[in-house]
Amino acid sequence: MATGEISQPMHKVKIERGLAMRARDGVTLYADVYRPDAPGKFPVLVMRTPYDKSQQIGLTERDYFPQRGYVLVVQDTRGRFSSEGEFYPFVHEANDGYDAIEWAAALPWSSGEVGTVGQSYLGLVQYQAAPTRPPHLKVMCPVSGPVTYFENCIFRRGVFELGWDLTYFLFMSRNVLERKGIYEKERATLDAYLDKPELPFSPLTAAAYRHLPVRDWGERLRAGAPYLADFLANWRDGDYWAATDVRPRCTQVNVPMLHVGSWYDAFQYDTLAMYTHLKQNAATEQARHGQRLLMGPWAHLLPYAVPTSRGTGDIDFGPEAKIELHAIQLRWFDHFLKGAEPAMLDEPPVRIFVMGENRWRDEWEWPLKRTAYTKIYLRSGGHANTLSGDGALSLKPPADEPNDGYTYDPENPVPTLGGTTLGLTPGVFDQREIETRPDVLVYTGATLESDLEVTGPIAMKLFAASSAPDTDFIVKLVDVRPDGYAHNIAEGVIRARFRDSLSAPTLIKPGEIYAYDIDMWSTSHMFRRGHRIRVEITSSNFPRYDRNPNTGGELGLDTELKTAHQSVFHKADAASYLLLPVIPR
Repeated sequence: MATGEISQPMHKVKIERGLAMRARDGVTLYADVYRPDAPGKFPVLVMRTPYDKSQQIGLTERDYFPQRGYVLVVQDTRGRFSSEGEFYPFVHEANDGYDAIEWAAALPWSSGEVGTVGQSYLGLVQYQAAPTRPPHLKVMCPVSGPVTYFENCIFRRGVFELGWDLTYFLFMSRNVLERKGIYEKERATLDAYLDKPELPFSPLTAAAYRHLPVRDWGERLRAGAPYLADFLANWRDGDYWAATDVRPRCTQVNVPMLHVGSWYDAFQYDTLAMYTHLKQNAATEQARHGQRLLMGPWAHLLPYAVPTSRGTGDIDFGPEAKIELHAIQLRWFDHFLKGAEPAMLDEPPVRIFVMGENRWRDEWEWPLKRTAYTKIYLRSGGHANTLSGDGALSLKPPADEPNDGYTYDPENPVPTLGGTTLGLTPGVFDQREIETRPDVLVYTGATLESDLEVTGPIAMKLFAASSAPDTDFIVKLVDVRPDGYAHNIAEGVIRARFRDSLSAPTLIKPGEIYAYDIDMWSTSHMFRRGHRIRVEITSSNFPRYDRNPNTGGELGLDTELKTAHQSVFHKADAASYLLLPVIPR
């Protein structure tokens, strides 16, 4: 292929099934190889999956890349489907990834130039392998891969991601039970937990989500997912979680990466964190310069490679959202593995989709240097409860205003309605149903006289008190359209005991005011002229998050739920505010 040309679909695909690779500890992992049916040697792309190499849903890479002159290696990860060993999430992927990349480089059809590709857990394995520095690894493209398992995956900074964790690990347990020969024995029990057992990835029943104590799930799923009990037992941050957190090892990474994520993805935080960490701290200048970021408007689509303007709840982001990800990846791999388009790295490294405006835009950094971080203060006359209350937002800080209050009852939690979740329906939904509840405080700004772009990290400084020794506070940013539709943009949660430390939590004193810094992740959204900005504050988002029982006990041991009386303050010495990353126009 001449320099500058992008690979064309010119090859038939030949499949080599069940190739064995012996890992360094003697465990054998198996892969299927999809290669051009042509003489010669070709660059290799490695995909490692826990979802069955022969049945991977949406594995569109199997035809796309081999037709264009790549060998695609699809390997079952350790303890999954055809591969030997015991599956334990995250912990084996670094060494196994190194071994798989070096093994793939030595295949008879390989040129010795290796890249990696894949989404979700298939992105996670790439991040885990990168710091091990396989000699033949040249480039990576992780799509929506989690790396911060305590902060934003299994937990959200100490709050258990009940909804998606139970759904996911129940799904993952089935193959383990099949391998043990006991699936049919256990199947009826597992199916009874599910709302739609005929689906491969079904939400649980309402009764299953409400089961107490939460740690019973470690025993309920122990035969197929024994690690879940470990996750629940390690409810504080510490060495257990640090062992698989890739961020501190970014200084060891020496390859360029194209990081792909999206604003409503459950692992949005991880994509942005890995891009920024590697852009600043990768081992070489070439690797730092070679980091690229693409952030779309979708939720956790499976797969991202199918062009769509939807997949994010009940919203259509317009024709520009329909990108062909494989074409973008092909250009990326062709540059590093075939020498195409030598000027590609002179282009802006960041491409973001600005929702509301519904257009892609290139940027030179993340977060944007021109950001004007703007404080939007909570205001009210003490009755911000519900959509009909007097809650307001203002650029002017409050003087001495009465606080707002509500009662949080874990027996009647605020239901999950979209957002950056998995296992439950993610994305955009009208929040007015939630905003009619008396346990939801609603603060709405004035009608915007001009467009307002918010692009970057969002945070809430919340001054609040509780009658309980521990409780949760949840904040949601909403765009109110002229017809009243309340469009959720971003959200954040904090468990009071983790306000100062994730590894050394401390309870709060009932009735005392505390300042809570709530990370609401990031977005890129245009609030249009005629729209209004809204903030919701409450104490539950169920079943996405486990319900805080308000007792101060260890995670997952409570069988009793208590109510808590919450107070939110907006006065001179306790002025709660939303910090928005406003982009000057």
